[in-house]
Amino acid sequence: MTSWIEHAIWWHVYPLGFVGAEPAALPPGAQVRHRLPRLEPWLDYAIELGCSGLLLGPIFASETHGYDTLDHFSIDARLGDNEDFDRLVRAARDRGLRIVLDGVFNHVGRGHPKFGDPRFAHWFVPEGSGHRTFEGHHGLVTLNHSHPDVLDYVVRVMDHWLTRGASGWRLDAAYAMPAVFWRKALAQLRPLHPGAWIAGEMIHGDYAGYVAESGLDTVTQYELWKAIWSSLNDRNFFELTWALDRHNALLGSFVPLTFVGNHDVTRLATRLDDERHLGHALAVLFTVGGLPSVYYGDEQAFQGVKEERLGGDDEIRPAFPAGPGDLDPAGWPAYRLHQRLIGLRRRHPWLVRARTTVPHLTNTAVALEADGGDSRFVTLLNVGTEPYRFPVDPAGLAIAETSGGGQPKDPCLVPAHGWTILTGA
Repeated sequence: MTSWIEHAIWWHVYPLGFVGAEPAALPPGAQVRHRLPRLEPWLDYAIELGCSGLLLGPIFASETHGYDTLDHFSIDARLGDNEDFDRLVRAARDRGLRIVLDGVFNHVGRGHPKFGDPRFAHWFVPEGSGHRTFEGHHGLVTLNHSHPDVLDYVVRVMDHWLTRGASGWRLDAAYAMPAVFWRKALAQLRPLHPGAWIAGEMIHGDYAGYVAESGLDTVTQYELWKAIWSSLNDRNFFELTWALDRHNALLGSFVPLTFVGNHDVTRLATRLDDERHLGHALAVLFTVGGLPSVYYGDEQAFQGVKEERLGGDDEIRPAFPAGPGDLDPAGWPAYRLHQRLIGLRRRHPWLVRARTTVPHLTNTAVALEADGGDSRFVTLLNVGTEPYRFPVDPAGLAIAETSGGGQPKDPCLVPAHGWTILTGA
C-alpha cells in the first residue's frame, strides 16, 4: 500500500447531488454548466474537518445519476468540462488534498454510443433476447470483461485521469466483476502509476479473497458498517464484537475502507434509533483499524432515507449551499465532534492497522482496546440507561475524549448512553 494512504481520511462527496445538478443529462447542444468549481469553497471546510482527500462520486458524462456512463473521457456537462476538473485538482493540491475518482466499469448506460453498434457487439454480454444488465436495472448494460477490448478501454480511462491528476480510483460494483479482470488491468496500470490507490466496492462476498485475487489495495467494509449501527440500535454489542473479529482478520492482509455512511445507504443520523448514539458510532469508526471515510453531510448530522424506488437516492444525495456559512447552525455540534475524533485519529496514525480486542463485553456495554506498542486506546461504550463502571485498569490511561466533555474523576465510569476514549502507554 502506498505510504500516503496510511494517513488518509476521506470526505466522500456525490458531485451531481452536491451541486444541485439536473436529474438527467443536458439535451444536445445545451450550454455546459460550470458547477464543479462550487466544490472549491468547501475544500478548506474538508481540511478543517480533518480530511486529507476527496472521494468523489461519478463525474463523467452519464444519462442520469452518474452510474449510467455515456463517456468515461468527458466530464458530465451538468458539472463542467475538463478545465473545471483541472482547476479543482489544482485547488485541492494547493491545499494538500488528494482526489480519488469513482470508476463505473462494470456497466454503462444503455445510451452509450458503443451499445447497439454492431461493430462493438463483443463489448456486451448477450442474455436471453437482450443483454445482461446490472442487478436487473434495464438502463445499466453489463460490459464483457472477458474481452481484451474492454480491458484495454478500462485501462486507458484509468490512465487518462490518473495522468490528469487523480490519485486513485474507487471501483463501483467491483463485487460483480471477475477479480481476474482487475489483476490484468492493474498489471498494466501499476507500472504507469505506482503510487495510485485502487479501492473496490464490495457489499458481500469474500473480501480478503477478492483483494488477493484482484490485486486491489482495499475494498469497502460493509460488514463493520452494518454492525456499528445495528449493535447500537439492538443494544447488542456481541454483534459488534463478532464483526471486529472479522475485521481483525482482514487487517492481516489489507486495510479496509471503513465508513458509517455513504451515497447508497440511509444517513447514520436517521438510521440510529437514539440520536445520543451518534458519538458511539463515530468513536468506533475512528478508533479501529481501517481507512475512514466521512460522507458529506454526515458531519452535520444530515437526515435522509434511502428508498428502493426511482429517485430513492435523492434524499441522501442533497445539494449543499454556496459555502459553509450557509449551513444550518444545528449541524455544527456534529461537525465539531467529527473534528475532535478525526484529530485524535490523526495524532495516532498507527491506528490505521490496529487490531481491536474486547477486554469487557455485555449487551449494552463494551470496552474496545487497540494496542500500538508504545501507546494504546481503550474505547468505552455504554448504551444502557444507567451509568456503568467498566472493570478496566485505568493505570497509565487518561481521558482523550468523552461524550460529556470535561475530565470525570473516574475515567472508567461512563454515563448512561455515554462513551469515553482513554489513551496512554
